[in-house]
Amino acid sequence: MAERTVAVLAGGLSHERDVSLRSGRRLSAALRAEGLGVEEWDTDAGLLERLRTQRPDAAVVALHGGQGENGSVQTVLEMLGVPFVGTSSQGCRRAWDKPTAKALLAKADFATPDWVVLPHSTFRELGAQAVLDAMVERLGLPLILKPDQGGSALGTQVVRDAAELPAAMVGCFAYGDTVLAERFVDGVEVAVAVIETENGPTALPAVEIVPESGVYDYTARYTAGLTDFFAPARLTEQSAKAVGELAVAAHQLLGLRDISRTDAVVGADGTVHFLEVNLSPGLTETSTVPMAIEAGGGSLGAVFAELIDRAISR
Repeated sequence: MAERTVAVLAGGLSHERDVSLRSGRRLSAALRAEGLGVEEWDTDAGLLERLRTQRPDAAVVALHGGQGENGSVQTVLEMLGVPFVGTSSQGCRRAWDKPTAKALLAKADFATPDWVVLPHSTFRELGAQAVLDAMVERLGLPLILKPDQGGSALGTQVVRDAAELPAAMVGCFAYGDTVLAERFVDGVEVAVAVIETENGPTALPAVEIVPESGVYDYTARYTAGLTDFFAPARLTEQSAKAVGELAVAAHQLLGLRDISRTDAVVGADGTVHFLEVNLSPGLTETSTVPMAIEAGGGSLGAVFAELIDRAISR
């Protein structure tokens, strides 16, 4: 194991660069504790040359957003034949687009909040107020706005009053050209990590998320003390089983690999609502995946060391 070299790819140029660097640092430290030789590589213009001249035994994609999750970096690794932990480029493209993921889960009869997807151009061409009025008529209030692609809840806002919509839309469009507007479901918010083992995809204990502000936005995610986490989540046995089944189904239906995280809400009536899936989940001190791994009796380094073994043997 000590002779094996691993490149942890982190950073990049997306809006989530800082979070990715934090994830990469924590993962690197955990892998070194397992006896691996680890190098932390940024995904800049020198990446391809480094992969060729300093070829690692495997890479771990710890990138969040942009090229790290839309399949671009994965395509480069596949072209160069470098084994890597994470979803294939094809699976990335499928899961990266939130409306596509929701549609595939809905087609498989999983509940997901009603939604509409609209590009910025629609508001310019048809009149912003008319489109917003139609959106509220269709989805009702409150609703949640988020970019159709991206992570870390950047640009995500809950709107409870129609008067708040114009400003919320501007904030959302700052992170993408297309907005996903979704009916807001009140309930217990959970994150469910899935890890692939020799027995197939396995759901770890769900982590319950209780943000102080009531909204699990970027600040609530990455500022210590602003969100309470419960691992495992305070769910009934039936609900805990249901969220685990949803996460495994999302992992399989979307063609994900090695590790993923599904975000869901358990409504007051017990219905589990799929929100989105993350194919390169955060590994920071306030991220839910390390909490889930610990709640399941594992350690971050050991879990990823096993995933690295699996990637090399593929």
